[in-house]
Amino acid sequence: MTWKLFSLLLEASLMTIFVSTISILVGLGCAIVLSGMRMSGNRWLFGGAGVFISFFRGVPLLVQLLLIFNLLPAIGITLPSLATAIIGLSLCTAAYQAENLRGGFEGVPPGLVESAEMAGFSRTQTFIWIRTPIALRMTFPALVNEAILILKASSLVSVVGLIELTKMAQNLSASTYQPLPIFASAGVIYLAINLVVAFVGRRAEAALPGLPAR
Repeated sequence: MTWKLFSLLLEASLMTIFVSTISILVGLGCAIVLSGMRMSGNRWLFGGAGVFISFFRGVPLLVQLLLIFNLLPAIGITLPSLATAIIGLSLCTAAYQAENLRGGFEGVPPGLVESAEMAGFSRTQTFIWIRTPIALRMTFPALVNEAILILKASSLVSVVGLIELTKMAQNLSASTYQPLPIFASAGVIYLAINLVVAFVGRRAEAALPGLPAR
């Protein structure tokens, strides 16, 4: 295993980090919207969010990626592999993050919501400025864990043609006939990335303000 091969894996890992980071952030935004739909009181919004969450939690990510990869061209939409990968990962993680956030939203002290309403906040303003920050704080460890899971799941985006860490390892293994050192190196890189994410997550959690009393 030469440094040149290892450097190619490191370069491909940047794509893994980029795709995962964008997908996690986009997925978090979608998850907040889904949570709002579930709490809206509108049965259509509630039901639509429920169907979305059930589908993307119940169907394997690999199948989701292949569906998106084949469905979009069939309806006349052609996207690069990068965009397809981000869409697939974002939709998948949105469903899981929405379920994580649900517990956080349910744990918001009712007194805070009542105080916001008495202060003249609309229901939407209360959701955005009061409930969402508290829900994010309460579910932060679960969200960090989901980020780690998405980083590992990003290895599946190779099926849509994106050259990330796993795909690069497959290509190098096929061309050099050195599968053991190459995949071992890829595993070490994945481990290092996830350890960094876990460490940053713990430090960020410690720096967050405390939760309000119930």
